[in-house]
Amino acid sequence: MGSQTIRSLLCFCIGLLWVFPLAAAPVVKYRVVATYPHATDNYTEGLFYRDGMFYEGTGREGDSRLVVTDPATAKVLQQTALPSRFFGEGIVDWGANLYQWTWETHTGFVYDRFSLRSIRQFTYDGEGWGMTRSAREIITSDGSATLSFRDPITFKVRHTITVRDDGRPVKDLNELEYIKGEIYANVWHSDRIARISPTTGQVLGWIDLTGILPADQRRDGESVLNGIAYDAKQNRIFVTGKNWPKIFEIKAAPKATPTGAKHKRN
Repeated sequence: MGSQTIRSLLCFCIGLLWVFPLAAAPVVKYRVVATYPHATDNYTEGLFYRDGMFYEGTGREGDSRLVVTDPATAKVLQQTALPSRFFGEGIVDWGANLYQWTWETHTGFVYDRFSLRSIRQFTYDGEGWGMTRSAREIITSDGSATLSFRDPITFKVRHTITVRDDGRPVKDLNELEYIKGEIYANVWHSDRIARISPTTGQVLGWIDLTGILPADQRRDGESVLNGIAYDAKQNRIFVTGKNWPKIFEIKAAPKATPTGAKHKRN
């Protein structure tokens, strides 16, 4: 075998290890820094934090809304409802606007961020699940292992990545948040959040939120973790779920650190 062939094989194998490493991503626990009230009527499908307020998109036909609330009290400051036939999904801010899309009806809505006045609608292929953004693109999930990077004006897909851990696709990616150059993603019906490389799709690590909300405080089997928000100015991460009574401010902690130290911030 020639030296050039050997070099080519080595480069190929190194490339495979970079994209599909042999070891699974590390798992860390969490600690709760503070808790905030959350309306149990909100079937959370999208969440983000901006200018001192929580912006939340809720789901289910006939009860899908876009809601702006005060974190300290959960008081509704603004809200608008989707027509009853739509099942609302992820939301994201882009400039002076807000985007909200829907599950199976291939229709999305653009609002003025300050008044929540509807500006226009847009269409897309496939299912709508989670939504977040980088500085240049809107990033979406569809319940598979694929994340799509979209033009923020046309909503057309520019490129996609497949999310993998230990070489295996990670399916059921749902609510998303872009944090410090990484994509954080809920995995539907799981109490784990994946930290994902937006370049390779590789899972960089997991945050295991098992036990953050006891089972007796969950309305039913669909009251699952599904909401991630980030306050970049104060470096705060918030999580919640569908019909949960609280929003939790968390920090990742070493795996050996006990969980459940809940300190309410006044």
